Amino acid sequence: MDVSRNDMLSELASDAGLERTDFVVQATEQLGKFLDRNRDRISQLGGLTLIDEDPDYLSVAPDCTFRVRSRYEDADTGEWVSDTEIVETASELIELYNPVEIYAAFSEAAREAAGFAAEPTATGELLAASGIAPEETIGLGDDAGYVGAAEQWAAGRAPMLEADDEESAALALYNLALDFQDRSQQVEAGLIDQFEDAAARVTEQLGDLIIVDDEDERLVLGANGRFRAEVLPEGGDGKWRQLTSPDDIVEFYDPTDVFGDLADTLAEAFPAIAPELDDDELDDEDEAEDDADENAVDGTDGAENAEPKVGDEAEGGERP
Repeated sequence: MDVSRNDMLSELASDAGLERTDFVVQATEQLGKFLDRNRDRISQLGGLTLIDEDPDYLSVAPDCTFRVRSRYEDADTGEWVSDTEIVETASELIELYNPVEIYAAFSEAAREAAGFAAEPTATGELLAASGIAPEETIGLGDDAGYVGAAEQWAAGRAPMLEADDEESAALALYNLALDFQDRSQQVEAGLIDQFEDAAARVTEQLGDLIIVDDEDERLVLGANGRFRAEVLPEGGDGKWRQLTSPDDIVEFYDPTDVFGDLADTLAEAFPAIAPELDDDELDDEDEAEDDADENAVDGTDGAENAEPKVGDEAEGGERP
């Protein structure tokens, strides 16, 4: 082979390597500045799911660390395995994702979370591919379009209630309570989802953890880091209901109780990990247990007899 050709290839490879390093440095610096500017917003939002397209998954946590989940085939068993990795720095993320994809994912996730429609373009073919008719776009000088956007923005804010009499005040407050019930469940489901992403890194070593095992309910944290449960709802004709998603879990369980009960389960299984309680704390714990026993005698203990922790719209929760 011609030596000069090898020299050219070597110089080309070297130059490309330098450009790649320079690109990663600049992209990392730019992404770092973006995260610093939006750190408070991301924290207040409780994080965002940026990409969720099986098998690819990317989310940003409230502390601006990232969760990356991928799926691959195990060469030894031939089974598909899901693996979740915590990415703590911008430079690590740049190695995994193109910066353009990262910013696009942030943009789309934020718009979707706010309830906004996909961002329109001026290209007819792209409009058609997106299912958007030309008359649905906003032209220059089209005040109606901007009014609609303003209304959409206002929909994400706390509504201003108005009432003329006692009944209309009660109706407005009733609908407001149902709206915030929905929002609360979405936030709680997000907490469960974030916990599962983080827990998946270690739960494989512990196997399935049984958190609750009663006659009418069973709650487990699986070795894959996912919660699953089965409950016997009242009025369900004796049929067990399977709960496999965060949305299902928060319909019947309060995340505070789930995390607390999990901590208790781990402390019982591994006594060395739990802090030792002083005498006063032990007395308080004994009193709480006595109160729980009294409630059990009165029939008020347990997971609300496996009822949803919030009012079911099917049982009087429909909006007039």
